[in-house]
Formats: sequence, C-alpha cells, structure tokens
Amino acid sequence: MKDFYIAHEDDIKSGKTTDVYFIRTKKVLEEKGIHKKVFADITTTSLPKGWKWGVLAGVEEVAKLLEGHPVNVYSMPEGTIFHPYEPVMQIEGYYEEFGIFETALLGMLSQASGIATAALRVKMAAKFKPVYSFGIRHMHPAIAPMIDRSAFIGGCDGVSGVLGAEMIGEKPVGTMPHALIITVGDQVKAWKYFDEVMPEEVPRVALVDTFCDEKMEALMAAEALGEKLAAVRLDTPSSRRGNFKRIVEEVRWELDLRGYKHVKIFLSGGLNEESIKELADIADAFGVGGSIASAKPIDFSLDIVEVEGKPLTKRGKLSGRKQIYRCENGHYHRVPAEKKLEKCPVCGAKVEPLLKPLIENGEIVAELPKAREIREYVLEQAKKFGLTLE
Repeated sequence: MKDFYIAHEDDIKSGKTTDVYFIRTKKVLEEKGIHKKVFADITTTSLPKGWKWGVLAGVEEVAKLLEGHPVNVYSMPEGTIFHPYEPVMQIEGYYEEFGIFETALLGMLSQASGIATAALRVKMAAKFKPVYSFGIRHMHPAIAPMIDRSAFIGGCDGVSGVLGAEMIGEKPVGTMPHALIITVGDQVKAWKYFDEVMPEEVPRVALVDTFCDEKMEALMAAEALGEKLAAVRLDTPSSRRGNFKRIVEEVRWELDLRGYKHVKIFLSGGLNEESIKELADIADAFGVGGSIASAKPIDFSLDIVEVEGKPLTKRGKLSGRKQIYRCENGHYHRVPAEKKLEKCPVCGAKVEPLLKPLIENGEIVAELPKAREIREYVLEQAKKFGLTLE
C-alpha cells in the first residue's frame, strides 16, 4: 500500500491512470482483430467563466507520455493562445496503440492550460506588473511542480514552490509568513532577524499586518530597515479589510510623506482577477494563490475525426483533418488540412500553420522550449494581439 494517493510516472506511462472503458475498448479491438488507423482532434467547445481565449499548456508532458509509441502527433506550440473549436493537438495512429492514454493526456492539457490561462489573465489585470504564484498550498503536493510551471509559463514572474522552481530552472520566491512574526513575538525583531539571517540576494519584504494597523507597521518596518527595505506586504484578512484600496492608499501616502518612496507595496491574500483590477494602479506587485493554482481546468476532449483515411466523427464535431492558421495580426482560420493558406483572408497578412509535428512514429521531433522561453512567447502574444479580459 502506498503512503500517498498519487500515481507515479510508471503508473501514468503504463496506462494505469486511464478510465476503465478505454481498457475494455482495447480488449475488444484486439480480440476481434480490428486494426484501424485513426486521426483524432483534441479540442474544447467552451472555456471557463466565459473566457474567449486560452493558453495551451501541458504539451511537454503529453510528448513524454506518448514518446516511444507508434503514433504521429501534431500540436500547437506550448504557450500558444487558442480558441474554442480549434484543435490544439492531433494524434494519428492505430487506436489500440494510444487509446488508453486519453484520460491522462487530456488531464495533462486540461489542468495545466486552465492554470496558465488564469495566470495570464491575472497578469493582464495587474497591468503586467509583477505577479507571483503562491498557490500550491491549495492543491495536492503531488502536482505542485505542474502548478508552478503552468503559472510561470502563463505569465507569473516567479513561483513559491521549491521543487517547482527547481524543475523549471528558476529560483523560488517568497517573503515571510505570519508564523515567523508570531513565533518571535515582536514584529520589529522578526524583520530585523530576517534581515540578519537571509542572504543579500533575498529581497527584504516586511509583512505588515500581523498585530497593528497596516500603515503603522509599514512605517515601523521602514524605520527599522531603512534603505534595505524593498517592500511591505499586506496580507490583510478579508474580515479586517474594509475598503482595502483605501488602506493601501494610506500606506503609500504615509511612506511617501516620510521619505520612503523606494518602498514598494506588495499585496497578497485572496486576490483574484477582479480585485487586482481595482488595485493595479496603487500596488507594485501581487502574490496570488487559489485563483491561479485552483483555476478550473479547460474541458478538452479527444474525438476521432477520420478512420482509415475517411472523414468520420460523432455528432456535434467536425470530421476530417484540419489546420489552424494565424496571421501576424492575430486572426485565426480553421481550414481543411489540404487547403493551404499563404495570406490572411481578413487582412492579407502572412499566416503560419499552428499545428506542427510534435512526434513522428514515436520520436519527439519538435523542440521543447524552456519554461522561460514559453513565458516570453505567451506575454508576446498577449501584447501583440491585444488580448482583452472581456
């Protein structure tokens, strides 16, 4: 018996994390000698909360899942902005060779894409000011690295998880918890002890809402650490917030009035896209938890759209092979795969096909970029194509 209810890599790669009806399907096909090559689309017909676009994430994990199996896979590059009804990935092969992986690969894409999309939306709500992912405490620790990676590539400037940061080649970020201040028993001593113990590269960010009024503790921290103080963090609980924007404005006013204009204001605690919109003009950075880490997964599905070279699919889906073209002005076009586009029908700009080879006969042929490169690609698209939150 395992100590934790988690699937290990071998469990996932062997197909143990599948829904049982895929195993039954494989058994029927094999025992009846049905060996047909199929072509399948992975799409979503809707996005959570009325979102108009999503950020594709989880592609690298799917590539590693299907590596070594006799399939061809075509995919949008990880981090690509996509819309409902557009295939983000396609799989070609004999169904009994890859069908048992449908559950796992959809889960990989669905949850990672939901988190990455929420992260970009929060980043945009913050007017592209620094946003840090502090949310792994809201989810099972087994998937903490996936959450951190998805949040980072979606636009977060850093993540708090030690292992997650390590796996994407970044340094973890964080400030100090209330536990430090309460255990020391005196906020000024706690801030000074933190300054004395932490290495120089760790920013001095003082948590200023533990025992007293936020603006009073902010001034106490500024007086205690002087030029060393990089920022004050307000993590005020909702029961004490009142008009949180006015509290932040008071803190900024009092710090500026006393010559502490260099001290930034860092906000955290129950923040989401909507609340950040209201605070983006008066705060300098945000630590965001559950609204990113616990984001609703995007409901991807895998549907066969061709059998033995002939278009065939279920009701409500479009049969046949497809390609998605995008022009440099952000117009998307879904067309039959045999139809080649060179210019955008809307604006005449050059177009590029988004569905590109990821796996050829079991071998990964696409470059799998580093997390930071994917993040830059995501932010570039958001700005270039003028994405909006509505």
